[in-house]
Order: sequence, then structure tokens, then C-alpha cells
Amino acid sequence: MMDLKKTGQQCGYGRLPATAPLANPYVPFQYEDPPKYEPRTAIVRGTLFPGLDLPFMNKVNKNELPVTPLTELQTLGFVLQELALYLDTHRDDKEAFEVFKDFQKLYAKGREKYEKECGPLTHMSAMEHGYSWLSDPWPWEYAANREV
Repeated sequence: MMDLKKTGQQCGYGRLPATAPLANPYVPFQYEDPPKYEPRTAIVRGTLFPGLDLPFMNKVNKNELPVTPLTELQTLGFVLQELALYLDTHRDDKEAFEVFKDFQKLYAKGREKYEKECGPLTHMSAMEHGYSWLSDPWPWEYAANREV
């Protein structure tokens, strides 16, 4: 075991290599009621808010998600998360909170429909639907998977 006293190092302290650059992070401040992308665009761009859309090295993701029940639910969940983060710093934005509540209802309805047709999404739903996903095909078992 190395003797820390001999090496001059102390526990809980680290140091950067001499060539390590320091980073200067920048997060733009959002004003109330910022413009918003449509949900399907937002999930692909990685943000609901165009003002926060700062593509790395000017590479813009212009792909589109396939339209499936699961991607629709994922899109609703993404928008909910983005709105929740926005409301963390803009708690008095009543309009954003109303939009958030509307998306909560849409997500709950979509999740209920998805789980009725396809089974539980997470272990939290297993009580009602049973715990059977270990018997389902794994993602790499393409031939056994079914279209939803």
C-alpha cells in the first residue's frame, strides 16, 4: 500500500494532469413562455425549447422517429421531463404548468392504452399485468418480436 504522507498526496483531493484544459460551461437563461418545438421534433433535437438547441459542432439531428405506440409514449414522456425542468426554474409560469398538466393526462392515457395492448412498461406496472417480460423475446431475437 502506498504511503500518502511520503507522496505528499491527501485523501479526498485530486489534481488534473498538467495538459488538461478547463471547461467554461454556458447555459442560456430562458425567459418565461419561450417558444417550443412540436413534441416529435423536440425528442429528436434533444430539447423542447429552440433557444436551448445548441447543436454540437453545428451538427443538427434531422432524423425522424418511426411512428409507433412506444415512440409516441416516449415523446410524451420527453416533453413532460422538459417541462418539469423548465418549471424548476420558472415556477410562476402558470401557462407552462397548465401545458404540463395536459401532457400528464395524455401520458397517463397513452401509457394505460399501451400497457393494455402490449404489457407493462416498467416493474412498477407488474402487479396489475404480471411479471412476464423475461419470457418475451429479447430485442436481438428479431424473428420472435411482434409488431405493435
